[in-house]
Amino acid sequence: MQYRKLGSSDLRVSEIALGSWLTYGGGVDKARALACVRRAFEVGINFIDTANVYGRGAAETVLGDALAGIPRDSYVLATKAFFPMSAHDRGLSRAQITKQLDASLRRLRTDHVDLYQCHRYDSETPLEETMAALTDAARNGKVRYIGFSEWPVEKIRAAVEMPNVEKFVSSQPQYSLLWRSPETDVIPYCRQHGIAQIVWSPLAQGILTGKYLPGEPLPHGSRATSSSMGGFVRQSWLSESVLKAVQQVSALAQRNHVTAAQFALAWVLREKNVASAIIGATHPVQVTENAAASGATIDPADFVEAERILAATV
Repeated sequence: MQYRKLGSSDLRVSEIALGSWLTYGGGVDKARALACVRRAFEVGINFIDTANVYGRGAAETVLGDALAGIPRDSYVLATKAFFPMSAHDRGLSRAQITKQLDASLRRLRTDHVDLYQCHRYDSETPLEETMAALTDAARNGKVRYIGFSEWPVEKIRAAVEMPNVEKFVSSQPQYSLLWRSPETDVIPYCRQHGIAQIVWSPLAQGILTGKYLPGEPLPHGSRATSSSMGGFVRQSWLSESVLKAVQQVSALAQRNHVTAAQFALAWVLREKNVASAIIGATHPVQVTENAAASGATIDPADFVEAERILAATV
């Protein structure tokens, strides 16, 4: 496993991170979730990403159990807030940040998180209030660094230019061979301002693993067939044209002696502004396979060819 600096922070995170969206406390039973966390540490992953809304606190609770007894300084722990936790609890007001952060810390069974992220931009709360609350959380020791997920670049700029507040060190966008929109403005702006990318869905909800075959039924037990997880798979990515293109990319992976998943993860990591790519493993074997993408040697010409193949389908 290789490690990268997280933006302007002093955190060094594994190039592959273990996430918990749709899985732990939800689509995956607790025993398998704990096994995935154990395997992550075995293969050198030191970065764990979650959010309060995943399973309405269930994912954080599972991770709190999984991390109990593991030296706190041996891993980097990130969580998020914004989405509704009840009929009355949502957003990034000072009151909500204080309430949701304290609740996350209780579930995670820790006194601080290394990275606290705004899960989306809150247009109903003044940015000054959100940044002041995040700054207080950092300065009272409950949070080491702050980040955001899927903010428009103009809001990122406004936060960066705000005086006397903590500065963001990370951005968490969706980014993959099938979803390249962050390249337009978010990555270039962040690159200039000490903000690194922590990528979610680098395998395009599993599509880029090559397990979905054109003209064939969806594999039993896959994310696309799951009642709890399948609704989040973009249906256009299951079209015959996309799946045929993915099989062509899989052939490029074989030529480089890696799996399709490893190829797709290595493509994301080719971008130096990316600090880590988040995987959502449901089995320990997937953790092992995906971790091997860190440091994989791929012919750059094959990355270019993969981009060309998939661009024709999007």
